[in-house]
Amino acid sequence: MDKKKAIDDTEPGPAPTRAVDRFGFIKQEQSSSPDGLPKGRSIHEREREERRIRKWRKMIGVGGNDWKHYVRRNPHVVKRRIRKGIPDCLRGLVWQLISGSRDLLLMNPGVYETLVIYETSASELEIIRDISRTFPSHIFFQQRHGPGQRSLYNILKAYSVYDRDVGYVQVCANLSLISGYKDLFTITSVIYTTILQGMGFLAALLLLYMSEEDAFWLLVALLKGAVHAPMEGLYQAGLPLVQQYLSQFEKLVMEHMPKLGQHFVEEMINPSMYASQWFITVFSYSFPFHLTLRVWDAFLYEGIKVVFQVGLSLLRFCHDDLVKLPFEKLLHALRNFPEEATDPDVLLPIAFTFKVSSRLEELQKEYQKGPERSSETSSSRRHQPLISKTMSRQGR
Repeated sequence: MDKKKAIDDTEPGPAPTRAVDRFGFIKQEQSSSPDGLPKGRSIHEREREERRIRKWRKMIGVGGNDWKHYVRRNPHVVKRRIRKGIPDCLRGLVWQLISGSRDLLLMNPGVYETLVIYETSASELEIIRDISRTFPSHIFFQQRHGPGQRSLYNILKAYSVYDRDVGYVQVCANLSLISGYKDLFTITSVIYTTILQGMGFLAALLLLYMSEEDAFWLLVALLKGAVHAPMEGLYQAGLPLVQQYLSQFEKLVMEHMPKLGQHFVEEMINPSMYASQWFITVFSYSFPFHLTLRVWDAFLYEGIKVVFQVGLSLLRFCHDDLVKLPFEKLLHALRNFPEEATDPDVLLPIAFTFKVSSRLEELQKEYQKGPERSSETSSSRRHQPLISKTMSRQGR
């Protein structure tokens, strides 16, 4: 696609010279296994992985042509295999298939190009300012105004035009979620930074596995709700969906781990202090990348309930330690989980033992009936057709 230059390409940064892991992140010194894999894989392990890839290729078919048919015939097999992890070499294609973004791309030819080349956004300067903070340790995004930063800018700018109700920086509109708690300045700074860059982390993660245009439509599929409930409320003024999710999560913690939930109350720990980034970035902000990918595999297929399940499993895994900690140490622990707690092969089986779907629906209804929320909140936006705005722009 012949795109105009969206960012001035002066002052390119130096190319990184340090070693990187298999995902492209610069390796940290004294890190035992930064990429989530053992150093040496046996012949048996490699052969098992090759068999797994062949199974997945058979499920997908050429270019994904067999996917929908296979899912209809074998939904339980698909769910089980996705929970075990999608082969990395097929991850980008499968993500597009399970999210519904491939269909959006095919229904909207040329729209992304139009948004990038011919439209302007009021958020362009803010986007440029923030992109260097997104995955700064990944080689694809390290070079200032390099291909990674340029592609990320194009996606965020295009989305800010595609959906002006969300835009880009409106997500900073309300930090009253955390008012009244200890260490307010530090907490506010952390949450402000996470919220501001939240959409950027989603887009950047997608860019590591697919083209610019594919990543844009997957972002649209997530925020507009092509398959699961829309997530645009995470980034709208007032952060309505963030507040709802945190309210639901707080109640789930109290129900599944009452001792820990009561300890949080006594220490004045609110989910907004530690779990906001879990929902806003879907665990892509500060968790090991191999865990992030496994969470995203399940999240794209099963929906937002996976974020709740993983959050609960983190607390369950560390439960006995967390209930003993005072405020400052507790808050630190909730932001710095031990390495063994972030092993996806340990954490995710625990996560999937939490059956939360029906309870989340009940809690959502309770939350929406709350006295401070009007019935009109986001209702018209959430049911907005995925391509209505797109088609109107094509007619300009």
